[in-house]
Parts: sequence; structure tokens; C-alpha cells
Amino acid sequence: MIKSIFARQSRMHLDERFQQLGPFISFAPPVRGWIKAIREGLGMSTVQLAKRLRIKQPSVVALEQSEAKGTIELATLRRVAEALDCTVVYALVPNRPLEATIRDRARILARRQLEPIEHSMLLEDQKVTSKDAEARLDEFVRETNPRLFWE
Repeated sequence: MIKSIFARQSRMHLDERFQQLGPFISFAPPVRGWIKAIREGLGMSTVQLAKRLRIKQPSVVALEQSEAKGTIELATLRRVAEALDCTVVYALVPNRPLEATIRDRARILARRQLEPIEHSMLLEDQKVTSKDAEARLDEFVRETNPRLFWE
């Protein structure tokens, strides 16, 4: 129970942090990649960047291409960013709040588990009201370890 409370607080804290990102999360990379765009924006040639990175010029072209394809390694991107006097900002940003994802997943699981019970109650002429069903779902969400929602 304490673990689930801590997990919920952690999710809510993350959701708040993601909300603070606001419109910044909509930054799509340039078609040819950030490295090339920033290098060109600085007026720097591939030869000049190669010297700063202590690599050969064709390797810079390969780095720019691998970044544009999405295959560049994070450590390499950080090294190039440093040579361009930039900072790599890396984040996994959920498409919607984590708390909403957990609630929806829990509701799916709860419905699966409660459906046979509600069916047997209906057969015994003890129909569960939608208000009762919602209360049970909410209780299930609160008291169930979120790790169980993903099995």
C-alpha cells in the first residue's frame, strides 16, 4: 500500500514536470538534423567541426547523416554538442499524463476481474449500480500495485 502511494506521488510529480515543458516538447528536429543546422547556423564548415572533434571531415558528414536518420549514439551526440557549444536535452515525454495512463490501464484490468462477479450478481438479481461499479473501480486503482497492470 505504501509503495503504491509512493509510486502515485512519483507519477504525479513527473506529470507536473512534463506539464512545465509546455510548448517546448513540440520542437521537431530539422529535416537534416540539429548538428548540420547548428553548424551551418554558426557558419562552420564540416572541416572546421572535424578539427574541433579531432576526427576527419568525412566522419562529420557521417555523423550528420546518422543524426538525421535517428541512428546516432547519445554519447556521440553529446560530444558533437560540446564541440558546437550546445547542450543535449534528452527526455521521454509521455503523450498524456502518467496518472491517466495508469488509471485507464487499471480500469481495463479491474473490469476484467469484476465482470464475472457483476455477472453472477446480476443472475442473482443483485444488479450493481454504475455508481457502485465506479466506486469499486476507483478503489481497485488506489489499492493495486501498478506493476500488476502491465502483465
